[in-house]
This record gives sequence, structure tokens and C-alpha cells, in this order.
Amino acid sequence: MSLIVPIDTDPSFEPKPGVPLPERLIAGSPTFKTWAQDLSKDETIKTGVWEATPGETHSIKGTTFEYCHILSGLIEIEEKGGPTYTFRAGDNFVMKPGFVGIWRTIETVRKIYVIVS
Repeated sequence: MSLIVPIDTDPSFEPKPGVPLPERLIAGSPTFKTWAQDLSKDETIKTGVWEATPGETHSIKGTTFEYCHILSGLIEIEEKGGPTYTFRAGDNFVMKPGFVGIWRTIETVRKIYVIVS
């Protein structure tokens, strides 16, 4: 078994569909697609591709660390009590444990994610 896992940014397998939890929805009717592509043995590290249609949700990381690389689309992330950031294709960012804010998908977004719980 190889210890290198290529991440397919346009997977051919069916994604896991989703929607935001009702208590997290602020505006719109966003839908989510997740193409999980790797999981550590202890299931604390998850990697894959995620897509969301336009809408606005509360983002709460809790104890989770997440690295994101935007493949396409346009989003704004407003940190509670802090600045608003705009990210588009080619941008990278990290949301650290304890992050609370608002995630606005302006144009359908697709990203690579690495989540550490």
C-alpha cells in the first residue's frame, strides 16, 4: 500500500450529498457534495473534495482544524468579531479550532479539504 494518496479534484464516483443543519442555515438553500478520498487509521484526519452551492451558513469549528484549497467558485468568510475574507480559485486558508463565523458561498465553490479532529 502506497503512503501517497493523489486527490482527484474531479472525482468520477458519486459524492455524499448534504445540506446544512437547520440551526446553521442563515440564507438561501445551499446543498453540499462530499467526495471523501482518504481517512487516517484512527479516523482523525479526513481528506477529499467538497462542493457547496450559494447560500449562507454559520461555521463553527469546535476542536477541528481545517485546511482548504479553493479549486473554483467564490466565498466570503466572516470571522465573529473579526474581518471578512474573500477566497477564490487558487486561494488557500486554515480555519483553526475555536473558529466561529459566517460562510457565504457567492458562486458554487469546490475545495480540497484536510480536516484534523
